[in-house]
Order: sequence, then C-alpha cells, then structure tokens
Amino acid sequence: MLLHPLRSALYHSKTTAFGAWITLPGAQVARSVAASSPNLSWVTIDCEHGLTNIVPGASESILAIRALGSQAPSALVRIPATTSSTGAGWQIKHALDAGAAGVIVPMVATAAQARDIVLDSRFPPSGRRGLGSMFAHGVWGLTMNEYLRVANDGVIVIAQIETREGVDNVEEIARVDGIGTFYPLSSPPPLFFSNVLFVGPFDLSLSLGYATPSPDPHPEVEKTIQRIKTVAHAAGKKVAIFCTSGLQAVARAKEGFDMVNVSVDVISMTEHIQQCVKDALDGVA
Repeated sequence: MLLHPLRSALYHSKTTAFGAWITLPGAQVARSVAASSPNLSWVTIDCEHGLTNIVPGASESILAIRALGSQAPSALVRIPATTSSTGAGWQIKHALDAGAAGVIVPMVATAAQARDIVLDSRFPPSGRRGLGSMFAHGVWGLTMNEYLRVANDGVIVIAQIETREGVDNVEEIARVDGIGTFYPLSSPPPLFFSNVLFVGPFDLSLSLGYATPSPDPHPEVEKTIQRIKTVAHAAGKKVAIFCTSGLQAVARAKEGFDMVNVSVDVISMTEHIQQCVKDALDGVA
C-alpha cells in the first residue's frame, strides 16, 4: 500500500486535509514550505502558473520534501496541460516518475478528459502509464516491483473543475472511475483508484463572467461552487478547493470540503514581511 499523509487524512482519519501552494522554484523553497507546519497534509508544486519546471524542477522539489521524513506532506504536482491532446500524458508521467504522490490536472472539462488523465496515471492493465523510471520507486523506498504493485491504488489523481464546460459536465466527470473515489482498505481496489475533484475559484469566476474572488467569490459563483461540492459528494467523491488564507480555509472545512489549500508561498512571504515592517514602523513612530 502506498501510504502518505494526504491519503491518511482523507481516507483513514477522514479529517479535512489542509495544504499549501508552492509557486516559487527551488528545492529549498519546497522544503521550507513543507516543513512549516506538522499539520500540513499536502503541498502542491505548481508547474502550471508557478515557476518550477516539470523536468527536472519537480523532481528536485519532491526529493527535498521527501527528505523531511515519512511524515512530510504529500507532494503533489499541478501539471501545465489539461488534456492528452495538449500533452497531459507525458507531463503526468514525468510528475509521477519523479515520485509525486499525485497530480492535479487543470481545466478538466469533460468526462473523456477525466478518463484520459486516469489512464495516463495508471500502469497496465488498468491504464497506460509507461514503466521505466529509475527514480520513482526509490523516492518511496521501494523496489521497482513493489512500487508497480502499489502505485495504481496509491497515487492520487485530481481533476480541477474551473471552467463553464467543466461545471456543465460535472455530473459526468464525477462518475468517472478513478476520479475522486475512496475504497476501504479491506476491499480490493477497483480498476482505477483516485481521490479528488478540485474547485479552482479564480478561473471558474472568469469562465462564468465574474470578477475573481476578493477575497470571496461572487455570490453566483459561490452557488456554482456549492453545486460542484454537492454533486461530487452525491457521487461518493472527495472535494478540494483553493483558498488563500487560514480564515477562508476553516470556513470551507466547516462547509464540508475535504481538502483545502490554506495559503500560497508568495502571499505568505509578502504578507509576513508587510506586517513585520508595519510593526517596526509602529514601534518607532
């Protein structure tokens, strides 16, 4: 079994899994964010809008995080592409070969796209992920054969819902095997095993014709967010959402979101420095 803190939080303790977003490049940045709190279940290395490349940047960041020990947050990679036709397959392959605990795929709009990313994340006969990495199994402290046996039901596939088309098709996306489903450890995993539908409130707002959250989404966008959560949970799925502060995160946790981002590295750094400068100036005024 490929166990890691995100899976344990969602699957065993069934508590809200809090995480943090990494947009800055560099292994030490990733390590510092991951080490910032023992209560982080996961961190996302953002290779879509962040400054870390899939190759070799994601691998270097994952190794730095894993070096913190077995209780280090699960390292996820958000890939740049959205579908197989735009290159999601090779990006998923490289992220997982680097030892990622899971992938976040942005702007998933159809059930067909969801099925594609599940197939790209699973070894045959359950999928079409290629075997050949010299590194993935070592990151997990396993032999290649051991990793091959447990990767299909341990790696997390996260489909991001953040477009009008994705909302229109969310019922069909939520029904895709391997997107957002958990199964008891006592039961054999199905053909595909995965975990989360992820709500991206910023792009979702733009796609629906509204301003981005500041800090909260427009009420009409909020209705859509709640609909995604309701539909996903009705299908037995786990649901995640991106927040930029702890106060937002706790509100989403109380609403029933299973996986919640609490902050972004740049935002945290900037706000902390701003506050420190303010404290200094107030002290000498």
